Amino acid sequence: MSNILDEIAAYAKIRVKESQKLIPTAMMKKMAFSLPKGDFEFEKALKKPGISFICECKKASPSKGLIAPDFPYIEIAKEYEAAGADCISVLTEPKWFLGSERYLSEISEAVTIPIIRKDFTVDPYMIYEAKVIGASAILLICAILSEEEIKEYIAIADSLGLSQIVEAHDEAEIEMAVRAGARIIGVNNRNLKDFTVDTNNSKRLRQLVPEGVIFVSESGVKTAEDIENIREMGADAALVGETLMRAKDKRQKLNELKGLPNIKMCGVSRAEDIAVINELKPEFTGFVFYPKSIRNVSREQAAELKKLLNPATKAVGVFVDKDIDFVAGLVNDGIIDMVQLHGNESDEYIAELREKTHEGLEIIKVFKVDGPEKLEVAEKSTADMIMFDPGLGYGNTFNWECLKNFPRKYILAGGLNPENVAEAVKTLKPYGVDVSSGIESDGKKDPDKMAAFYKAAREIR
Repeated sequence: MSNILDEIAAYAKIRVKESQKLIPTAMMKKMAFSLPKGDFEFEKALKKPGISFICECKKASPSKGLIAPDFPYIEIAKEYEAAGADCISVLTEPKWFLGSERYLSEISEAVTIPIIRKDFTVDPYMIYEAKVIGASAILLICAILSEEEIKEYIAIADSLGLSQIVEAHDEAEIEMAVRAGARIIGVNNRNLKDFTVDTNNSKRLRQLVPEGVIFVSESGVKTAEDIENIREMGADAALVGETLMRAKDKRQKLNELKGLPNIKMCGVSRAEDIAVINELKPEFTGFVFYPKSIRNVSREQAAELKKLLNPATKAVGVFVDKDIDFVAGLVNDGIIDMVQLHGNESDEYIAELREKTHEGLEIIKVFKVDGPEKLEVAEKSTADMIMFDPGLGYGNTFNWECLKNFPRKYILAGGLNPENVAEAVKTLKPYGVDVSSGIESDGKKDPDKMAAFYKAAREIR
């Protein structure tokens, strides 16, 4: 019986014939071999300690239809690289996935990390083409190729320095991939015949893959728990597509999948502070608009600092019962990207602020942790995110245990520093961590402490 996979493979053969009319096989092969031989950087990237992440640029799929109506593929790829992706997967199949060879070619010019051409390889021509358009690796799917074809295609790819993920869906295909000499085996949790997803497929098949062969779990990754399951089964890498493509902030989503906290370095007030922020690239930095704080900045100071700030880091304005029009003005003029409310601001205040600012503004509401009643109030807050802090920037910690079962994503603040942030993250796994006095010396931001804090929060295992 015919299925979607057979249809895609058949269409791939038609595509090859059409491409050969423009560039004959002999010419494409010559073009491929005229380029420097690759050094298999794709598989090298998957051999690092821990789980490697292959992040996918995908506009559509047969199962989900149009995923990204707006598809700024170069910006997406750059965002993946900045977020810490190890490799990028680019769909080039044009009919069902709305992909293009042009996407991969342009992305390869824009990023430095390895790229796999995600397509339905059915002819040697497509391997030479992959090399020419800038790929570092290709995909070989056992369900549409014979064992002899896989062996042949591996040899051709090796001669060009291209890595290969040999994709399997069941026991027989794993055995075929191993016999064919696959160095990377990917198990697709999505059944490409009917596109249903079974996230246990990788777990069932992992034990059949020999030691020394890189194992990739593909599809169905949505949460940090999914990644933890992949890690526990002994996988080397995860391929993540739709979850990242649908994420508004791909950097924050990748941090979430990795189990890493987003980092906010608050209370910056000098150009030299911004220089360090730009080097470290935490997700957020904070401008404090509170006259009683030693870190207080004026609107004019914040505007100058924002001009210096790398757009990869969002500027958060920190306020204590401030006039709504003043806060809204900073947002609407682009001086701050987010708002953090540290006083007695009500849900009505939040609603009015949203009415006076652009759609999509993220608002953080800070709550002092002083009892279970306050946790209940925090849980019901209409703010986008919650922050827990024992006081107005006093640098004190509190009993973290009370937050272990808090159901909303939150940012942890209060007394964090390079020495205790790792323990805090391991204990609570918060959405984010906020630091100010913990990265200061003599009341000023200390570059060494800032770097140490970032490293400690990022190297959680």
